[in-house]
Parts: sequence; structure tokens; C-alpha cells
Amino acid sequence: MKKLQIACDINVFETLDELPKHVQKLMLKAQQARANAHAPYSHFLVGAALELSNGKIITGNNQENAAYPSGLCAERTAIFYAHAQFPKEDIVRMAITAGSKNKEATTPIPPCGGCRQALVEYEQIQNKSIELYFMGTKGEIAYSKSIENILPWVFDKKAL
Repeated sequence: MKKLQIACDINVFETLDELPKHVQKLMLKAQQARANAHAPYSHFLVGAALELSNGKIITGNNQENAAYPSGLCAERTAIFYAHAQFPKEDIVRMAITAGSKNKEATTPIPPCGGCRQALVEYEQIQNKSIELYFMGTKGEIAYSKSIENILPWVFDKKAL
């Protein structure tokens, strides 16, 4: 038997002001998208904003449904729309903000497993990393140079 160690590297910014200006703008768009999330059951609101290689910013937010599997996460709402409308453009970076209506989330909240899997496939399609910035409703912002970095042992087409 051998031991396999898998790690990811995350940088943490203490405040939004520490982010580069173009990322601050992207996070602001994610916050605006979060405000419009449809989460009447969980009251957990998520907003995502992504920047495409042509400079366009696409936003998404979580959309819940009483039949829970019928809803969709903010990250997938944004990437699916982006790829449907701009299939030749790469996703350069994504900003995500998440938290409950009932309390402040002061630590970074990463994408769920399903969103990580969907996002990593877009990295593989475009053969370029997608920068990821994520936070709660306030406080620290985590940064990863790629999606694969936060999902280091990926399931991909090689397994099919």
C-alpha cells in the first residue's frame, strides 16, 4: 500500500478592498445577483458572477423549487448561460458570495461538489484555469488559481 496525499492551495484576502479592482467589481456583481436569489425554502442565498474572455460579466443566483432536485445553484446557472450564449468564449474568473438570510456568514463558502464538478469540466473544455474567488456575506475572501485546485482528484472524461 502507498499513501497518496492531495492538497490545494488557497490564498485568503481579509477584506474586499485587498482584491484587485476588477475582482472587486466582479464580487459586487455576485453580491447583486445574490440579492435576487430565489430561496424560499432554505433561505440560503448564493450569487455568482463570472468574467468571460471577451470582458462580458455573466451573473447567476440559486433558484430553488419545492421539488428540491429541480432547483439550480448560482454557479451552474451562470456557467450554463455563459456557455449557451457565448460558446466560444473562455471563463476567466468567477466570484461567489453565499449565506443565510438568517445570519451573517463571515467565513468563505466554497462551491458545492456538483458545481465544482461542472466548473472543472469547463476548465478542461477550454484548457485554461478558471480563477475562483469566494466569500460568505462579509469578511474574508478565498482565492484559488483554478477549480481543479479545489477539486484536486477530479472525475473527468478519461474515466469514461
